[in-house]
Amino acid sequence: MILMNIQLFSLREMVEEGGNKMKILLGTLLELLRIVIIFAFFGALGSVIMRNSYTRLEVTETYSWLGQIAILLILFVLYRNKWQFSGWYNGKAREKLPKKVSLTLILVSIILIISPIILGS
Repeated sequence: MILMNIQLFSLREMVEEGGNKMKILLGTLLELLRIVIIFAFFGALGSVIMRNSYTRLEVTETYSWLGQIAILLILFVLYRNKWQFSGWYNGKAREKLPKKVSLTLILVSIILIISPIILGS
């Protein structure tokens, strides 16, 4: 009788642990899907805005890829500082970027956005 209770308890414990692992895995997969959708949507939107701005300023297409990198850097900073805290993943590694890193990445993005205008003229 005691052996049966021990076996039932350990079976219940294994099912609960498996359920927790499944929740963590599902949350991680949903968060990865969310990241891909966010970067694809806002990356495409930023790309259209950047392309139209460069066309109006008569910047050549040769250096427009620098603006694309700038958009990805800005999205990365936004994700790490704001968007990661509203998603499905609740792991221990959720931290904001240090302020100096955020400011450096934003400054580099601004330089990258302006550089096709300077290099194209």
